[in-house]
Amino acid sequence: MTDATATPTPTKSLTTSDAHMKKRNAAEMRFKAYGIAAIGAGLFFLVVLLASILTNGLTAFQQTFIEVPVYLDPAKLDKKGNRDPEEMAKVSTFGYAPLLQDGIFAQVEEKGIETPLAKSKDMKALISASAAAQVRDRVLANPDLVGQTVSVSFLASSRVDGYLKDRVTRESVARDKNIDAEHLDLVDALRAEGMVEKRFNWDFITGADASESRPEQAGIGVSMIGSFFMMLVVLFLALPIGVAASIYLEEFAPQNRFTDLIEVNISNLAAVPSIVFGILGLAVFIQFMHLPQSAPIVGGLVLTLMTLPTIIISTRASLKSVPPSIRDAALGLGASKTQSVFHHVLPLAMPGILTGTIIGLAQALGETAPLLLIGMVGYIATNVPDGIAAGFLDPNSAMPAQIYEWAKRADPAYYERAWGGIIILLLFLFAMNAIAIILRRRFERRW
Repeated sequence: MTDATATPTPTKSLTTSDAHMKKRNAAEMRFKAYGIAAIGAGLFFLVVLLASILTNGLTAFQQTFIEVPVYLDPAKLDKKGNRDPEEMAKVSTFGYAPLLQDGIFAQVEEKGIETPLAKSKDMKALISASAAAQVRDRVLANPDLVGQTVSVSFLASSRVDGYLKDRVTRESVARDKNIDAEHLDLVDALRAEGMVEKRFNWDFITGADASESRPEQAGIGVSMIGSFFMMLVVLFLALPIGVAASIYLEEFAPQNRFTDLIEVNISNLAAVPSIVFGILGLAVFIQFMHLPQSAPIVGGLVLTLMTLPTIIISTRASLKSVPPSIRDAALGLGASKTQSVFHHVLPLAMPGILTGTIIGLAQALGETAPLLLIGMVGYIATNVPDGIAAGFLDPNSAMPAQIYEWAKRADPAYYERAWGGIIILLLFLFAMNAIAIILRRRFERRW
């Protein structure tokens, strides 16, 4: 008797790819290629962006200086000869500017430099408008210098600085009323004699904004201080309020229509344009509460409102990521609801909370529109705040607002400084994101 249920012989091997399998494999390879191409394109544009920022901004960290001996004529600076700083302070910068021009012209004659510029006042185009103030401050700090010939190092004009940085060309000066080709020839000669040179520009990092006629003097230091005080306000308000609201909504609030409405509005606020928060801050904090306009405390309050939704959303996501077994185990051992949250759940959610907070701060650090609406423009502050209270209440600017102000000014020297400010701002953002990564690694727990 034969077996009627004999196993059929397979028609093909499992290791042999048919047309359908080849099609699936080809689709998978195409998908991988698309992914690699997308990553490559992203990296390419990132490299192009960073290269553009560095190429355009690194020159802002160098500035051209002129160093020449200058005779501090007592007949112009101290007519009474008393060396009294109060009396000498009555001499304005207009009294010092001719002395700098005479100093350069004297060196031109002494070195035998041939130039069609035959008068000392022709040297004015080489000198920064802020140079006379620099020398005046030095003399008032040490009145005994009057009557001596001292070596003075002062800023060159923005056109001279641009020429040495290839920002100003001989073709462009043909249409420039501030400088001409003869001045550029003289700059080359003075540079060969070692009297004109580029140096690292510390004033760009520590200084304040300047008028449109003195771009070579402008710095971002005061704006950095304004951003620092704003971030303190955001940190000490947004973090406790955001974490407290998240804990209540996630752990204690009943699930009803009211809490659902709150959650929907928090999500909507996270998507509101930042300029809306600027209008809100202008109306509430300045026009209604009469807080000082352009003060970092107002900017910090505005950015706090803008950052709160981000912190609440990230904190709630971190609390949700903690396994329910942690809560059940704590409650099973006799802990109260509050104890289980604050002693067990919150420490485990801390990495995500800190990461979300720092990312929110980094986002707030780069905001410009709300700060412009409350008056925190670049030229509003010219000095470092005198004390902590002044840091919060005195008018000041912030780094993104300062960069925006520089970018819209006509002088190309300010455009260069805008790129340099972007470099400093990116360094702050990189540092904050690095701190977020370190804190996440430090407090991260696995279960």
